[in-house]
Amino acid sequence: ISFAEALQHFQSSELSRSRRKARGPGRRGGLAVLLRCLGGAPRLRPQLRGEQELALAMAQCALDDSERVHMRILQTIHRQLTRSRRGCPRYGTHWQELGFQGTPGRAQLNLPWSNPVLSQLPQPLPVLQPQLHCPSLDMLQHLSNFPFCIMSVNITRIVIQALREERLSRECNRRQQVIGVLNDLHAAAFLRLSRLWKQQRGTVADAGRFLRELELATKKKPRQLLRSLEAYVSH
Repeated sequence: ISFAEALQHFQSSELSRSRRKARGPGRRGGLAVLLRCLGGAPRLRPQLRGEQELALAMAQCALDDSERVHMRILQTIHRQLTRSRRGCPRYGTHWQELGFQGTPGRAQLNLPWSNPVLSQLPQPLPVLQPQLHCPSLDMLQHLSNFPFCIMSVNITRIVIQALREERLSRECNRRQQVIGVLNDLHAAAFLRLSRLWKQQRGTVADAGRFLRELELATKKKPRQLLRSLEAYVSH
């Protein structure tokens, strides 16, 4: 499945329960409001609020074995990461080889820094876009013991939280889009992570520390991360 087709599915789905969660308390916490007042950070433009709500609703969407599109997304992630042309069983140890802790949708988030609410579709959706998955695939394939999918889910958590706190509003307003910014930032964070992992000879024990550094960079310097991705792709 292509990213565009997957996105169209979520756009056409009702997602009413997920949208209610997205609108719930904490969408824009007191800290985010205070930081915006002190730093003069802009609010997201009204015409982008619908796309922001869709992104937050997608982040609340649980993995459903009975939903064909969800299963197609999982199969595509497996094919892209393994460069295989064949499908794979829904359950099995092959998912652990891609960095899941267990089976997707079942206890893959039992690491201490993980957020249980994200036991849903992992966001390697950017992996479905050839121009974006190069940092995560071509660079990470040379790294040993790299838990790709669990790190992708955690990076999704970081990016979504930055969106909730309106840390990305300036960039979203500049580009007049939300989901495109989220996908690019997801890829940019992966690029940064791969460099940290390689330079510091990272192991799973270092993952929490790396994620904290990525969270700080994503919230405070998103444009710098995006520029590093642009430079990487252009070369």
